[in-house]
Amino acid sequence: MEKKHQFNFAYTLIALWGILLFQYYFGPATRQADISYSQFETYLQEDRINRIAVDDRYIRGEFRQPIDGKTTFITPRLDPALVATLEDYDVEYTGIIRDTFLANLISWIAPAIIFISLWMFVFRRYADKQGLGGMMNIGKTSTRVLVETNTGVSFDDVAGVDEAKTELVEVVNFLKQPADYSKLGAHIPKGVLLVGPPGTGKTLLARAVAGQAGVPFYSISGSEFIELFVGVGAARVRDLFEQAKKHAPAIIFIDELDALGRARGVGNISGGHDEREQTLNQLLAEMDGFSPSSGVIILAATNRPEILDPALLRAGRFDRQVLVDRPDKIGREQILQVHIRKIHTGKSVDLKVIASLTTGFTGADLANLVNEAALLATRRKADKVEAADFTNAIERIITGLEKRNRLINPHEKSIVAHHESGHALTGMLLNPDQAIHKVSIIPRGVGTLGYTIQRPTEDRFLVSREELSNRIVVLLGGRAAEALIFGDITTGAADDLARATDIAHAMVTRYGMSEEIGLLSLEEKQPMFLNNEARDRTTDYGQEVAHQVSTAVKTLLDNAFKRATQILQANRNILEEMAKALLQQETLDESQLAEYKKRLNAS
Repeated sequence: MEKKHQFNFAYTLIALWGILLFQYYFGPATRQADISYSQFETYLQEDRINRIAVDDRYIRGEFRQPIDGKTTFITPRLDPALVATLEDYDVEYTGIIRDTFLANLISWIAPAIIFISLWMFVFRRYADKQGLGGMMNIGKTSTRVLVETNTGVSFDDVAGVDEAKTELVEVVNFLKQPADYSKLGAHIPKGVLLVGPPGTGKTLLARAVAGQAGVPFYSISGSEFIELFVGVGAARVRDLFEQAKKHAPAIIFIDELDALGRARGVGNISGGHDEREQTLNQLLAEMDGFSPSSGVIILAATNRPEILDPALLRAGRFDRQVLVDRPDKIGREQILQVHIRKIHTGKSVDLKVIASLTTGFTGADLANLVNEAALLATRRKADKVEAADFTNAIERIITGLEKRNRLINPHEKSIVAHHESGHALTGMLLNPDQAIHKVSIIPRGVGTLGYTIQRPTEDRFLVSREELSNRIVVLLGGRAAEALIFGDITTGAADDLARATDIAHAMVTRYGMSEEIGLLSLEEKQPMFLNNEARDRTTDYGQEVAHQVSTAVKTLLDNAFKRATQILQANRNILEEMAKALLQQETLDESQLAEYKKRLNAS
C-alpha cells in the first residue's frame, strides 16, 4: 500500500506541473502582451494597432505586426472619451461586454481532463500488473477458462497416483456420457476434494481432467475470491457459478481451498462475519443451488483438510475426498519414466535404483531431481545424463550444495571422518536391509560437514520397536565414535541428538513402547476441526508423569549410546581404517563400503 500511495502522489505532482506548463506555453498569455495605457496610446499614435475590442473594463486588440513575439495585447480602460479619440485615426474599433468565464474554465479543465485520462490509463495498467483489477469488474471473477487444447496435459502425463486418477476418470466419463450413469438412478458427486501433501500432483490431476474432458474448465485459486472490499468475494462466487451454468457441462476447479474454506468462527474473537466467512457462505449456498444433473462438477485441492469447515465436507457438497499421497516405489518409477521423456539418458540409468533411493519424494521432488541431473550433465558437457548425475542430484537435494572451498583444519576433518564412519559401521550392522549408499566428509549446505546416506530400498509402513531402537543407535554412532577415539565430544552431533530424541519421545508417548509408561498414549494433539472430540492432551498428565516420560526417553537414549559404543569398540580397527580412507579419498561409495561390510559380518 505504501508503494501505491507514493506512486499516486508523485503522479499528481507531475500532472499539476504539466497543467501549469500547458497554460504557460499554450494559454492566451503566451500570445498576448500586457501593456500600460500609455503604451497603448503610443502604439496607437505610431499606427501599430490594427483592431481593438473594448468592454467595460479592458481594451483588447491586435497589432499590425508582432511586437516582441506578441500578436495581441490587453490594457485597462481609463479614458471615457476614447471613442472621440479613435475617430481621429484609421483604426477599426468596437465596444463589447465579454464574459470570459467559459473560456477560462475550458482553458483549465481541458488540460486537466487530458492528464486525468492519462493517469487512469497508467493506473489501470499498474493495477492489472498488481492483480487489483478494474473498479468496474470488482464483482467479476478472474477465472481462467481452459479447454482440451489449452492445458497440454492428459492422464498419460500423470503417474504414481492411479487410485486418484481412476476417480477422476469417472468424472470425465460422466461429463461425456451422463446417460450411462442415470440408467440405474445414480448420480455423480457434486464435488471432489483432492487431499494430499504439497507437490503430490493435485493441480496436475485437475489440469489432466481439463485435457481429457474437453469441456469448459474454470480454474481459480481460493485466495482470488478474497479482496479488500466487503462483499466482493461473494459476488465473485456468484459470477463464477453463473458462468459455469451457462456453459454446462463444465468443471470448476478451486486450488488452495483452505484459503477460502477455513472453518468459520476460528480466530474471530468478536464473533462477526468477515469477508472470508461471507464468501464461504456464498460458496456453500451455490453448491446447494444446482442439481447433479446440471452438468457442473466442482474439483478442489488442499493440503490442509483439517482446517476446512465441516459444512464443506458434508454429503451433497464435496461428497468424495480423494487422497493424492506420496508415491510408493512403483509410483516413483512411473513418475520418473514420465519426466525422463524430455531428456537423453545413458544406459547406466536404472530407474528402479533411483526410485529406491528417493523414498518420501513427491512428484514435484522427482521432477526437480530429473532437472537437476540434466543440469549436472550439461555442466560437464556430456551428451547424455548418466546414473552418476542422478546420484549427485539426489545428494544435492538431500544434503545441499557441495562446499569444497570451505577450509577445515586437519583435526576437525579427522573428527568428521570418524563421526561419519561411526554412523556407517553401526548402520551396516543394525540395519542390513538399508544399504549405506555413500559416506562423505565433503561439506554441504549450511552446516553439514559430512554425511552418510542410508536409505531404505523398499517402502515400509510398519516399524518394530527393535528397528526404532536400532535407528537411535545409528544416529548416536557418530557421537560414540568421537568419544571413543578422541576422548571428547563436539557440537557436530546436534542434529543427530535432536532426531534421536524425537524417535525416543515418540516411542514413549505415542507408540506405547516404554516399560515405564506402558500403553498410555500421551501424544500431544492439536484440535482438529473435522473432529470436535479431539482435544489437546498436554493437560492429561501432570509433573509426575512428565518426569516419568523424560526419564523413559533418557533411558532409551543412554542404552542406545552404550550399544553404539560397544559396537564401535569391538570393531575399532575397522572404524579407524574407514576414517583413514575417508581422509584420503573424502568419499566412499557403495562398492567400497561393501568391503567393510564383509569384514564386519566376518568378525
